[in-house]
Amino acid sequence: MPDASSLQEVPPTPFDALDDSDAPPVQPPRTTVPHHTSRPAKRNAAAPSTPAPAHRPLAQAAHDPTGHRARLRQRLLHGGDDALADHELLEYLLMLAIPRRDTKPVARTLLARYGSLAAALNADVDALAGHPGMGDTSAAALRIVAVTARRLARTMATEAPVLSSWSALIAYLTIDMAHLTVERVRVLYLDTKFRLIRDEHVCDGSLDEAAIHPREVLRRALDVGAASLIIVHNHPSGSPEPSKADIQVTVRIAEAARLLNIAVHDHVIIGKEGHVSLRSRGLV
Repeated sequence: MPDASSLQEVPPTPFDALDDSDAPPVQPPRTTVPHHTSRPAKRNAAAPSTPAPAHRPLAQAAHDPTGHRARLRQRLLHGGDDALADHELLEYLLMLAIPRRDTKPVARTLLARYGSLAAALNADVDALAGHPGMGDTSAAALRIVAVTARRLARTMATEAPVLSSWSALIAYLTIDMAHLTVERVRVLYLDTKFRLIRDEHVCDGSLDEAAIHPREVLRRALDVGAASLIIVHNHPSGSPEPSKADIQVTVRIAEAARLLNIAVHDHVIIGKEGHVSLRSRGLV
């Protein structure tokens, strides 16, 4: 038997430095190889050398011993948009940020906490980072998806005149506002061909009311040369049904805008349960 002094440590693989997860990296168990004191056998110069095995497949196998992640990836790539359930989409996103940990439990607790995939992706980043099993890296992985989705929806909504791409506009507004926890008012200023000139964030209100000042709204319309405008705000309660205050402020802005030859095309209310167009209700 060799003594302890004759044992040598196997150097760590390069993959010990690859993990960019929030959690402390899991150190692989150290192994020792006995250093034999007997004379080594002569090398056969004619024998072909055996190439060292590639590290990456071994590392991937170590982090996915059952092949679960590989199966998720194949379903994602080839199974269509609905191939993965909501918790599996979150699991896969977190897997990219936390490659050395089983992310399924974290994905399930996120859905349980926020109630839906959309709510989890749009959650406050500090709250996400503080969620058990999460951190800044994993919170950023979810944040980038939400930001990318909004940007894509906005691009699709503004490539054509607003009135000819109404469904794309509603999709963009829903992605951007349906899950807000505060009431937000914005105004879309349009030119004579109903192309978007400016998407203006007017104000944030309480959960019950948002103050819209007609004078400020119309002053901005004159500044940007708008021919018409669309008022948009959200209801954090989830229901998009207009309140009396919503209808009254719309009428006031429309009457004042008419004196300036500016048309109020619509007032759209966004909620988790859908949207309401005041024009479609005959209220504008």
